[in-house]
Amino acid sequence: MIKKLLCYILLGVFFFVWQMPSTEASGTDQLIIINKSNNQLAFYENNKHVKTFSVATGRSASMTPEGTFKIVNKIKNRPYYTGNIAGGDSRNPLGDRWLGINARGTWGTTYAIHGNNNSASIGTYASAGCVRMHNEEVRWLYDKVKVNTPVVIVSSSSSFNTIAKANGYNLDGGSKAVPVSSSTPTLQMGSRGAAVTDLQRQLTNKGYSTKGIDGIFGRNTEAALKKFQKDNNITANGVARSDTWNALKNAKATSPSSTSPQKKTTTNTGIVTNQPTVRQGSSGSAVTNLQNQLRSNGYNITADGIFGPQTRSAVISFQRQKGLTQDGIVGPKTWGAF
Repeated sequence: MIKKLLCYILLGVFFFVWQMPSTEASGTDQLIIINKSNNQLAFYENNKHVKTFSVATGRSASMTPEGTFKIVNKIKNRPYYTGNIAGGDSRNPLGDRWLGINARGTWGTTYAIHGNNNSASIGTYASAGCVRMHNEEVRWLYDKVKVNTPVVIVSSSSSFNTIAKANGYNLDGGSKAVPVSSSTPTLQMGSRGAAVTDLQRQLTNKGYSTKGIDGIFGRNTEAALKKFQKDNNITANGVARSDTWNALKNAKATSPSSTSPQKKTTTNTGIVTNQPTVRQGSSGSAVTNLQNQLRSNGYNITADGIFGPQTRSAVISFQRQKGLTQDGIVGPKTWGAF
């Protein structure tokens, strides 16, 4: 009986040791921080900051999950199953390196840090939730990073070192601060997301109508941007880089003389609004504007330009707070309440 018991104990110990991860997959002295506010990734090793990279994150704020995760797998030439594209194919939107993370209950099969097939998207809000890098840079990171390395994803104005310390990572006391870069995303035709919405809003505010604020960089946004660039002695190429962002920041708001005014409605509170009535099922720039107004009033919704159940629920709550009819329809009275 004792011999059998000892055998079972030995088998259990053997099984436990056999299941233990490799040296690479055990404890790690590395850390990855991804800051969605400026689309940058910082890599730390041995208590020091090593490198910072530009990345692309989700088209909307909710797509790329925030929190603390881990690298759980490393794959070279992962196929793009959705599009039936083989690993290593130049058309593969995942590039040729995949660092899977265990976000939202997945195990490295849904969310990852990976390469791309469109380098122009790096630095923008363009992905379906993953974090994209330039191919040569993700190859460098792939060779360095260990399985089980913590990955912290945030939207923050704090420095990388501050974020690292807040997440329990000990930094060398002599290391220099790694600030959040003031660099801005590069946007161009085809870009999507919150950064495009911000660009469209700034252009429109400066008198260059994009004919809608919908977070989609199309021909109207490109035309408005080129006109702004030309008027401000910037190369009029329709690509928003740091020089264009800086010029927008310094330009004064004006009313565009070439734009026909929208029909204005006066509310019973005396507030004038030029916004149309929107409700569940509506979409477009007016809905995006509504969602941004709700967000600024503390409602945690996505500004995607689509009036769905989440937006309707937030509208009803706002109407209740303001003593309005709680019908989920945004007309002059609700617009005026903002």
